Amino acid sequence: MSRKTITTIAAIASAASLSVALPAEAGQSLPQDQSVRNVVLVHGAFADGSGWKGVYDNLTNRGYRVTIVQNPLTSLEDDVAAAKRALERQDGPVILVGHSWGGTVITEAGIDKKVKGLVYVSALSPDAGETTAQQYEGFAPASEFVIETTKDGFGYVSPAKFKSGFAHDVSDADAAFMRDAQVPINLSAFATKLENAAWRSKPSWAVIATEDKAFDQAMLIHMAERINAKITKVSASHALFMTQPAAIADTIDEAAKATSAKGQ
Repeated sequence: MSRKTITTIAAIASAASLSVALPAEAGQSLPQDQSVRNVVLVHGAFADGSGWKGVYDNLTNRGYRVTIVQNPLTSLEDDVAAAKRALERQDGPVILVGHSWGGTVITEAGIDKKVKGLVYVSALSPDAGETTAQQYEGFAPASEFVIETTKDGFGYVSPAKFKSGFAHDVSDADAAFMRDAQVPINLSAFATKLENAAWRSKPSWAVIATEDKAFDQAMLIHMAERINAKITKVSASHALFMTQPAAIADTIDEAAKATSAKGQ
């Protein structure tokens, strides 16, 4: 066997192994008749979009085109504007997903005509004319989820309570990084009334963490039932957007397929 032949065989083998390792191109593994192929993910307070990495990897490997919004967390208006910029860049129908405070954001931004369904991940879902703060009324306070407020009105999760209140099911090292990489939210955003409630005209799904310490469990169920969401419960902390990527991706996939089938 000549050196040239050996080199050619090696090159072919190398290319074959590379093709196996590469993730599927967007839309490659989805049914041809599935119209909803885009997903936009919106993070909540005290975090940034990097926490969606597991969900992103799962969905892109299925063939979805996934965009992650980076909320400034400076006001509801600013966060909605960030979501709208992401929606403008989509090339077709979208499933819009929000975690925690991100639920308020998608409730307002989700009226966009490209949005075909909403997925709430242990998320808030006010009605038009309501504030986020109103959603807590009548429910038990989250005693382990302690917010410390800065002089200029921004909130952080108390470092001493971060792991127990936000992410008890991640490693100590990961919880420490999340604690020290917090993105504070302007707490005045919780007092801003929504102008729209997308869930009134769009189908909704909800993934609820049963060990969530940021919200009273009864509050999460009440919000999900009020918007007539299809509910999935998972054993997880408030950081379920990081710790339960498969369950969340499954729900998003379900929403995409359901809304495609309805031709919405």
